[in-house]
Amino acid sequence: MNKCKLHKNNGYSLLELVVVIIIIGIITAISIRSLKHSVETAKIEKTKKKLDQLASAIAGNPNLISNSVRTDFGYVGDIGALPTNLNALASNPGYTTWKGPYIHDKFYPNTLAATTNFKYDGWGKTFNYSGSNIISSTGGGFTISKKIANATNDILLNTIRVVVSELNHNPPGSVYKDSILLSLVYPNGAGSYTTANKYPQSDGYIQFDSIPIGKHNLSIIYIPANDTITRKVVVNPGQTNYLELSFFKNYW
Repeated sequence: MNKCKLHKNNGYSLLELVVVIIIIGIITAISIRSLKHSVETAKIEKTKKKLDQLASAIAGNPNLISNSVRTDFGYVGDIGALPTNLNALASNPGYTTWKGPYIHDKFYPNTLAATTNFKYDGWGKTFNYSGSNIISSTGGGFTISKKIANATNDILLNTIRVVVSELNHNPPGSVYKDSILLSLVYPNGAGSYTTANKYPQSDGYIQFDSIPIGKHNLSIIYIPANDTITRKVVVNPGQTNYLELSFFKNYW
């Protein structure tokens, strides 16, 4: 008689399947948590980058330098005031001195999004800005802030000090000080320019106050000879700018 051999099929037990499912669930949960963290980190970094771009658009990029002189002062350098809102960085609010747009979106060139996308943080929420020294984001449920400068006065209220002399570096003295006129032209914050005219002291010293950052035209005129020296004065934020200027002749 032939005997039938029974073969045992060694499959997974219910307990083993439950353990595997639990392990897969744990791995999936960790992966999802890690993915969410990565996405959130990306949104934070995107927001910080946009804040840096907005600050540079408003007050210029201090790293743009030519011949050891800063060349970029953004919106404030052309207008002489902080923008009242972020729209002014992309669209002219009606100012003659506006030379923008001051901000661009490389992902949306020549489209409507190019003039709007820069206003939103990594979560798609509008940045908070009301014409102050700080731009902030609260889209992630917490605040990320960016200072445009250490203080508003550092952007708008700077000082230029000038000493004028003749070729041999002699000051004009009390006799000739009224024969020298200094004329500084700078944006007035309302879309046009202001011209500040001053005569030096007897020692040749003149001071201009409450000057916004930027590159401004300064003319020094010896009135009797109508001799004029014209210079570009670079006003950096939070600094007192000092110049010594001499005529190319001895007039006194």
